[in-house]
Amino acid sequence: MKKTFFRITVVLGLAFLAAMQTVRAQEPVLVNIPFEFTAGRATLPAGEYRVQKPAVHSTMLLIQRTDQSAAAIVPSFATQANAPQTQSKLVFHRYGNRYFLSKVWIAGYSQGRELPQSNKEKEQALAASNETRDQVTIVARLIPPKR
Repeated sequence: MKKTFFRITVVLGLAFLAAMQTVRAQEPVLVNIPFEFTAGRATLPAGEYRVQKPAVHSTMLLIQRTDQSAAAIVPSFATQANAPQTQSKLVFHRYGNRYFLSKVWIAGYSQGRELPQSNKEKEQALAASNETRDQVTIVARLIPPKR
C-alpha cells in the first residue's frame, strides 16, 4: 500500500514538473535588437521586441515591437542543443549588413525554436556566396508571468 502511494505521488510530482516546464517554455522574452532584421517574409525595424509562441502547442512565433508599431507571425520548428541554455537569446544569420532571425532559445532549456530559411535569406546567401555567413547572438530576458 505504501509503495503504491509512493509511486502515485512520484508520478504526479513528475507530471506537475513537466507541466511547469512547458508553461515556463511558453513565457515571452524581451529583447532589444539594434538593427533591422528579417523574420520569415517580414522585415522589421530595430527596437525592443517581445517574442513568444501565441499558443501552447503552436509552431508559430509572434515577434512584436513593444510599442506595437511592427509585428510578424512566423513559422518555426523545434531544434535541440546539446545542453540547456544558460541565457535566453535570439540568434541571427548576418550577410554583410542584412540580418535574418534564425533561432530563439530560452534559458534553462535544451530545446528551442528555429525559423526555416526564408527566400530572402536564400537569395542573400547566393549573392554573398564568396562571403562567410556570420552568426550574431543577442541576449534576451524572460518576462515574468503576471500574478
